[in-house]
Formats: sequence, C-alpha cells, structure tokens
Amino acid sequence: MSLLEVRGLSRSYRNPRAGARGDGSVTHALRPIDFDLAAGETLAVIGESGSGKTTLMRLLLALDRPSSGTVRFDGREVVAGPARSLRWLRRETGIVLQDPYSSLDPRMRIGTSVAEPLRALGIDGDRAALVRGVLERVGLDPELAERYPHELSGGQRQRVALSRAIVHRPRLLIGDEPLSALDVTVRAQVLELLRSLHHELGLAMVIVSHDIGLVHHIADRVLVMHDGELVEQGASAEVLGAPQHPYTRRLLAAAPRLA
Repeated sequence: MSLLEVRGLSRSYRNPRAGARGDGSVTHALRPIDFDLAAGETLAVIGESGSGKTTLMRLLLALDRPSSGTVRFDGREVVAGPARSLRWLRRETGIVLQDPYSSLDPRMRIGTSVAEPLRALGIDGDRAALVRGVLERVGLDPELAERYPHELSGGQRQRVALSRAIVHRPRLLIGDEPLSALDVTVRAQVLELLRSLHHELGLAMVIVSHDIGLVHHIADRVLVMHDGELVEQGASAEVLGAPQHPYTRRLLAAAPRLA
C-alpha cells in the first residue's frame, strides 16, 4: 500500500461576478491529478509560480478542501475539518516553509518553538531533551534553544524550522520551497541535511520547488505542473534527463542548477 494516494484531486475557485447577471468565471487552480508516494520516497513537484504547486500542498495537508477527488494517507482519507479531527494527520506529517523567519514566532524562544508540536499533539516525555536532541541532529548547538529567531542567521533559522518539523518523528515531510530564501552555500548545506534525514529517519518527502538543482539532487520522482495541470511525471532521471513535454523542456532549459 502507498503511504500517500491521490486520486482525481482538483481545486477550483469561482471568481466574483463580472456583472449583475453574470455567474462569474471559474479559476482551475488544480485540475484532476493522480499520483502515489511510497514510504521513504522523495517526490518533487516543480513548475513556475501559479502552476498549482502550493494548492496541491495545501490539499495534501488538509489546509483546504478539494473540489473533487481524494487524498489518502496510509489508507485513511484526509478530510479538512476541525483541528481535533486532524490531529492524527499532524502527528504523521511535518512541514518546512519557504521563509524560515516568518514561520517562527519572533516573541518565542527557539526551544519553545521547536517544542510546540510536542505540546499540540500531546506527546509525553522529556520534551526539553527531545528539543535538545533534534537541534543537535540538524547541526545546531542546543544552547540556541534560549535565543530568539532574530538572533540567528537565515541558515540557522531554516534548521530550526526543520527541527520543529521532525521533532515529533513524522513519516512524511512536506517542503514548500524550503531552500529558496537561503544563499547558495547555506542551500547546499541544508540540502545535504535533508538528504541525511531522509535516509536516517526513513522520511517520505514531498518537495515543492522551482529549483531544478534541488530536485536533481534529492528526488526519486518528479511531477511537473503547468497552469494547474500535471503535464509530466516519472522517475527523476528520466524527467530531468529526457523530458517529453514541451513545457518541461522549456522549464529545464531556463532553470539554473545548484552546483
């Protein structure tokens, strides 16, 4: 059984009426899409801005309701609803966002931020020890737990965001442009950290990105999105090495690669 199973998933929005008698047009943010993700597999979703990548991510995490189709995690249907009904999904997933600074509460110490999922999910044990351990695992000094986000560099903040995403030991990590806000050197370091965590923890990952270099280095399979539609998918080596769809070829030709 697949860890993640997506069937016919779509999301449309009705635009405001153009006139008193108009019904309003419809924007198809995501057209029906099917794919599976195996346990321990890394899937990259690539495409330009407005291609449907973030809409897909929100639907996978039940942060929005689909217009049609289903998402199943380990056989259980994912349905958007009250926080209490989604606690099981939050226990199984973690997320890293594009901007590490905006994803951290500036008034909250690092240790408190990292421990937040443990409290929210009701995970017992020595939370302080778990926080220290996960900070060390992502290459940070545990003493940073007493600092605030503004006292850290961009790379350190992204490592903090990553530690918070994995402190509760999820099975699926979703990254929404997780490296795009970092400079080249730090990007390479965090990329290597992601690869290490993937192998050591057996994490399945969905990485939403326009960074072809990141995709080339980390993904097992690739989905290519364009105007809300899945135009190509397959093994990373095949899609990136011999793209079949004209849009994929244009995307790869225009994209700089991470050295």
